[in-house]
Amino acid sequence: MKDTWMQRLRDELGQALTVAVKDVRVYYLTPPMIMFGLLLPFFLFFSFSIKREVDAAEGLARLLAMTTFFTASSAGPVIIPMERRTGTYDRLLAAPMSLATLLWGKTLVGAFFAMVTALVPLLVGVLWLRVAVADVGLLLAGMVLACLAFSAFGLVFASIPSQSVGNIMMPSTLIRWPLLFISGIFIPLAEMAPWARLLAYLSPLTYAQDLMNHAVLGSGYLNRWLDLALLTLLLFLFLLPAARLHQRSRVLGY
Repeated sequence: MKDTWMQRLRDELGQALTVAVKDVRVYYLTPPMIMFGLLLPFFLFFSFSIKREVDAAEGLARLLAMTTFFTASSAGPVIIPMERRTGTYDRLLAAPMSLATLLWGKTLVGAFFAMVTALVPLLVGVLWLRVAVADVGLLLAGMVLACLAFSAFGLVFASIPSQSVGNIMMPSTLIRWPLLFISGIFIPLAEMAPWARLLAYLSPLTYAQDLMNHAVLGSGYLNRWLDLALLTLLLFLFLLPAARLHQRSRVLGY
């Protein structure tokens, strides 16, 4: 019985990785992915950093959090409607794999895309700006968890039954921008008014930002273990409604 369960788990993981590799090869260099997942976080960071006295290490921590948030959460809303339009998504749903495995594969796609994108500012900060990362292990763990959680967050929006990327990115953007502004990206949590800090706790980006501060700067506002635990919890909290909504769309024939 144990061998059967382990074999099934290996098969499910192999199927999820196959989905992820396929999406990486087909969709990573498409214009919507480049625009929403690659260029947008960099444009946002530089537009809000002009004429601000931001230390290189502090700026790197902010950019890493912002990049993981926007890049990871853009993969699902871009790839899934494109697959619906070409019929690929229907074939995946008809394949001998569970919906959970399919969504886990899509989560890995967004997480990998965000990790690769975030490596660019990280290498620039470390090699060119000479930023000394306080805790490399914590940084890597935080980036992985943040990318997975935010990728699952994007899958919630990807459940909208539409074949148009724009129809899904519009509500996604309307939610992500307020979450960006109430997080600790532009105003540190320690400098917020108490009522504003309560709002910041509603944003998943807040915990990624605080964790990046711990990893890069060596200090943060919240406990680092709390940040790690909450990002892990958010990963599953986002996957559960995503699975239910995708199943509902599947039943309705979308």
